[in-house]
Amino acid sequence: MNPQNPTDEYLLLIRGTHWNHGMSPAELQRVMTDFYAWVDGLTQRGVHRGAQPLMEEGKIVAGAKGASVTDGAFSESKEAIAGYFRLGVPTLDEAVRLAQGCPILAYGARIEVRPTADLCRPMAEVKAMSPH
Repeated sequence: MNPQNPTDEYLLLIRGTHWNHGMSPAELQRVMTDFYAWVDGLTQRGVHRGAQPLMEEGKIVAGAKGASVTDGAFSESKEAIAGYFRLGVPTLDEAVRLAQGCPILAYGARIEVRPTADLCRPMAEVKAMSPH
């Protein structure tokens, strides 16, 4: 059983950094106009709590004391995270419904919808084991 508790925020991870390849400039402009209209709709609903695109390069740090540092966030991957949105909504179903309205989904982008938690799982497990 997961001892974490959800908050009232959901993270939408936009996956796919090359969904626009092969589009004409006019088509790209139309899709981006639709995309920003979708973002404006989230803002007007009062659920948009932040968003940021991510650069296509980065590093992956792993191992004890971060001994392994490799190139990461490979932009050619269909699973690369292009950016994120934070939404303040009461349920996962509502976050999914809002994500379904994103116009870039029709072009191959994918959105991972995740609830945020009050604590990281290891700390939640520590708190669950300690006497109250």
